[in-house]
Amino acid sequence: MTNFLVKTLANAAALAVAIWLVADITLTGDSTGRKALTLILVALVFGLVNIIVKPVVKLLSFPLFVLTLGLFTLVVNALMLLLTSWLCDKLDLSFHVEGFWTAVVGGLIISVVSWAVNLALPDND
Repeated sequence: MTNFLVKTLANAAALAVAIWLVADITLTGDSTGRKALTLILVALVFGLVNIIVKPVVKLLSFPLFVLTLGLFTLVVNALMLLLTSWLCDKLDLSFHVEGFWTAVVGGLIISVVSWAVNLALPDND
Protein backbone atom coordinates (compact mmCIF):
# COMPACT_ATOMS: atom_id res chain seq x y z
CA MET A 1 0.00 0.00 0.00
CA THR A 2 2.81 2.40 0.89
CA ASN A 3 4.61 1.58 -2.35
CA PHE A 4 1.45 2.35 -4.36
CA LEU A 5 1.06 5.69 -2.58
CA VAL A 6 4.72 6.57 -3.16
CA LYS A 7 4.48 5.69 -6.85
CA THR A 8 1.28 7.73 -7.23
CA LEU A 9 2.86 10.76 -5.53
CA ALA A 10 5.96 10.40 -7.70
CA ASN A 11 3.79 10.23 -10.83
CA ALA A 12 1.80 13.27 -9.70
CA ALA A 13 4.98 15.26 -9.05
CA ALA A 14 6.46 14.22 -12.39
CA LEU A 15 3.26 15.09 -14.25
CA ALA A 16 3.13 18.48 -12.49
CA VAL A 17 6.68 19.27 -13.60
CA ALA A 18 5.89 18.22 -17.19
CA ILE A 19 2.76 20.39 -17.18
CA TRP A 20 4.80 23.29 -15.83
CA LEU A 21 7.66 22.93 -18.36
CA VAL A 22 5.84 21.96 -21.57
CA ALA A 23 3.25 24.39 -22.90
CA ASP A 24 1.30 21.79 -24.89
CA ILE A 25 0.67 19.54 -21.89
CA THR A 26 -2.27 21.12 -20.12
CA LEU A 27 -4.25 20.59 -16.95
CA THR A 28 -7.20 22.91 -16.57
CA GLY A 29 -9.48 23.58 -13.69
CA ASP A 30 -11.30 26.40 -11.97
CA SER A 31 -9.46 26.23 -8.65
CA THR A 32 -6.18 25.00 -7.23
CA GLY A 33 -7.91 22.26 -5.25
CA ARG A 34 -9.71 21.01 -8.35
CA LYS A 35 -6.41 20.99 -10.28
CA ALA A 36 -4.70 19.06 -7.47
CA LEU A 37 -7.47 16.46 -7.38
CA THR A 38 -7.38 16.14 -11.16
CA LEU A 39 -3.59 15.76 -11.04
CA ILE A 40 -3.89 12.91 -8.52
CA LEU A 41 -6.54 11.20 -10.67
CA VAL A 42 -4.38 11.62 -13.78
CA ALA A 43 -1.44 10.14 -11.85
CA LEU A 44 -3.61 7.14 -10.97
CA VAL A 45 -4.61 6.67 -14.62
CA PHE A 46 -0.97 7.05 -15.68
CA GLY A 47 0.08 4.48 -13.08
CA LEU A 48 -2.55 2.00 -14.27
CA VAL A 49 -1.47 2.49 -17.89
CA ASN A 50 2.14 1.86 -16.88
CA ILE A 51 1.22 -1.25 -14.87
CA ILE A 52 -1.16 -2.85 -17.39
CA VAL A 53 -0.28 -1.68 -20.90
CA LYS A 54 3.43 -0.82 -20.80
CA PRO A 55 4.75 -4.36 -20.10
CA VAL A 56 2.75 -5.75 -23.02
CA VAL A 57 4.03 -3.04 -25.37
CA LYS A 58 7.61 -3.56 -24.18
CA LEU A 59 7.35 -7.32 -24.71
CA LEU A 60 5.90 -6.97 -28.20
CA SER A 61 8.46 -4.34 -29.22
CA PHE A 62 11.49 -6.08 -27.66
CA PRO A 63 13.33 -6.37 -31.03
CA LEU A 64 13.07 -2.58 -31.43
CA PHE A 65 14.53 -2.08 -27.95
CA VAL A 66 17.50 -4.26 -28.89
CA LEU A 67 17.89 -2.66 -32.32
CA THR A 68 17.87 0.92 -30.94
CA LEU A 69 19.89 0.04 -27.82
CA GLY A 70 17.03 1.12 -25.56
CA LEU A 71 16.19 4.43 -27.22
CA PHE A 72 12.80 3.04 -28.21
CA THR A 73 11.91 3.53 -24.53
CA LEU A 74 11.31 7.21 -25.35
CA VAL A 75 8.70 6.23 -27.94
CA VAL A 76 7.00 3.80 -25.54
CA ASN A 77 6.90 6.45 -22.79
CA ALA A 78 5.42 8.95 -25.24
CA LEU A 79 2.76 6.45 -26.31
CA MET A 80 1.87 5.76 -22.67
CA LEU A 81 1.49 9.51 -22.06
CA LEU A 82 -0.71 9.86 -25.15
CA LEU A 83 -2.81 6.90 -24.03
CA THR A 84 -3.19 8.53 -20.61
CA SER A 85 -4.32 11.75 -22.30
CA TRP A 86 -6.88 9.84 -24.36
CA LEU A 87 -8.19 7.95 -21.32
CA CYS A 88 -8.43 11.18 -19.32
CA ASP A 89 -10.48 12.67 -22.14
CA LYS A 90 -12.84 9.68 -21.98
CA LEU A 91 -13.02 9.96 -18.16
CA ASP A 92 -13.75 13.71 -18.43
CA LEU A 93 -10.51 14.72 -16.69
CA SER A 94 -9.05 17.99 -17.91
CA PHE A 95 -5.60 16.69 -18.91
CA HIS A 96 -4.39 16.91 -22.51
CA VAL A 97 -1.19 16.24 -24.43
CA GLU A 98 -1.14 18.01 -27.79
CA GLY A 99 0.97 15.77 -30.06
CA PHE A 100 3.54 13.02 -30.36
CA TRP A 101 6.67 15.17 -30.05
CA THR A 102 5.18 16.94 -27.06
CA ALA A 103 4.56 13.50 -25.56
CA VAL A 104 8.19 12.51 -26.23
CA VAL A 105 9.48 15.57 -24.37
CA GLY A 106 6.88 15.10 -21.62
CA GLY A 107 7.72 11.41 -21.29
CA LEU A 108 11.41 12.24 -20.93
CA ILE A 109 10.68 14.84 -18.25
CA ILE A 110 8.31 12.50 -16.41
CA SER A 111 10.88 9.69 -16.46
CA VAL A 112 13.65 11.86 -15.02
CA VAL A 113 11.49 13.55 -12.37
CA SER A 114 9.81 10.29 -11.37
CA TRP A 115 13.21 8.65 -10.96
CA ALA A 116 14.45 11.54 -8.79
CA VAL A 117 11.30 11.63 -6.65
CA ASN A 118 11.40 7.85 -6.16
CA LEU A 119 14.95 8.23 -4.88
CA ALA A 120 13.88 10.89 -2.40
CA LEU A 121 10.66 9.27 -1.13
CA PRO A 122 10.83 6.24 1.17
CA ASP A 123 10.03 2.84 -0.26
CA ASN A 124 8.99 0.26 2.34
CA ASP A 125 8.08 -2.51 -0.07
